[in-house]
Amino acid sequence: MKKILVTGALGQIGSELTENLRSTYGEDNIIASDIRRPEQPAGIFEEIDVTKEKEIYEIAKKYNVDTIIHLAALLSAKAEAFPKVAWEINMGGLVNALEAAKELNLKFFTPSSIGAFGPSTPKDNTPQDTLQRPTTMYGVNKVAGELLCDYYYSRFGVDTRGVRFPGLISHVTAPGGGTTDYAVEVYYEAIRKKTYTSYIAEGTRMDMMYMPDALHAIVQLMEANPDRLKHRNAFNITAMSAAPEHFAEAIQKHIPDFKIDYQVDPVRQGIAESWPDAINASAAKEEWGFEAAYDIDDMTADMLDKVREKIKRNSA
Repeated sequence: MKKILVTGALGQIGSELTENLRSTYGEDNIIASDIRRPEQPAGIFEEIDVTKEKEIYEIAKKYNVDTIIHLAALLSAKAEAFPKVAWEINMGGLVNALEAAKELNLKFFTPSSIGAFGPSTPKDNTPQDTLQRPTTMYGVNKVAGELLCDYYYSRFGVDTRGVRFPGLISHVTAPGGGTTDYAVEVYYEAIRKKTYTSYIAEGTRMDMMYMPDALHAIVQLMEANPDRLKHRNAFNITAMSAAPEHFAEAIQKHIPDFKIDYQVDPVRQGIAESWPDAINASAAKEEWGFEAAYDIDDMTADMLDKVREKIKRNSA
């Protein structure tokens, strides 16, 4: 990668990835884009509505990019609330981005998710290649997106690559409508109130990952030797399998009087129960060397430090 267009650059992943890419590849080589312009954009920024057929193509051509990292999407809980909008953004935007990559001969990355699995998928040690019958619009979008990326590679030779992200945990960007957002909220409430009410039930395990590992995985996969990639798209990756009480236990090592209770949201709980408990990431390890650096304890120590600093700074 030398010159990169990032769609959805103001989202949870995009806001941190854009900064990371600029520090690695140079500020002038990263074109950030989203449907709205921030008040004070850092570096090059373009407004793009990914549902408009030619907007991605036109910006990619304008800046002569060699790579598109397509992150613009509606997340799981919001997609369930607005399924038609989710289809238009998640699928319409994806095919427009893939068309731009095809026409301009660009490398292409877009993330899938553990949401691509469903209740009939094996729950433990979920294989890379397995039954995928999701029961949510977000999951349907992700499965269709995986197949579409495979199609553009096999039919048109587009260098498509992607991972199935687990729940992502970050101190930088506020949660944006995902089922696993509780795993971000819990740290803020631990600092503010020393208590948290989880909308996900005790004992509900899901795969999770700290954002620095997610950012590293994107760059590592995009820089990997294509000859080693048997799957190319939708690689399972994970750092930990955890339920709400596991986050509470990790936090209590630093804040002993922290308490967690539960008020379950049936919609998000239903989504969570349709996903695997723990996935198998061996294909990513074998084909491009993926390995997470943070476990739940390492992540918790860093999250609490960063969240404490952020809250103090914002209240000053």
